[in-house]
Amino acid sequence: MSPLHLIALLLALHVALSDLHARRVSNRALLAALSAGAIAMCTPWSGMPASTAALSALLGLAVLLPFYRLGWMGAGDVKFFATLGFLLGWPSLLPIWIVASLLAGAHAVAVLATRRNEAWAPARAFQRRGWLPAQAVRAGTRMASRDRTGAPYATFLAIGAVVLLLAPEVFRHG
Repeated sequence: MSPLHLIALLLALHVALSDLHARRVSNRALLAALSAGAIAMCTPWSGMPASTAALSALLGLAVLLPFYRLGWMGAGDVKFFATLGFLLGWPSLLPIWIVASLLAGAHAVAVLATRRNEAWAPARAFQRRGWLPAQAVRAGTRMASRDRTGAPYATFLAIGAVVLLLAPEVFRHG
């Protein structure tokens, strides 16, 4: 695994937990990953020129920025996707986006199926069926930020990145 891939993996794990917990993507974590990635690009084994990384980040930004402008996505989601572009290169963006969109769709179906428009509705459905302890659901809803709603899209992007990094054969065809 290249240094850039390791940085992306660590960032994805951090962002997934942060987004699930509080619906926030830390600017500090993104800047740290970008800085570490820029330093790693100075090494001969980085595998990607800085110009490609910069263009990939701009592509990631350009792809998701309209969704932010429409109010469908948070700024942290957009910045995280751009950072993934910087670290992994533009060919990685489409598979990550596809996985994230499929997960977001599944999340939306689960929320609609429970007839509640909140992130913890699937957990409550599991709790009602006896599959999840009530204490876990209450703790989870207390931990999450009350003023943020919607799908944890950065978490879904992070899952896509982790799958791409740890099981790239999933995306191979032909």
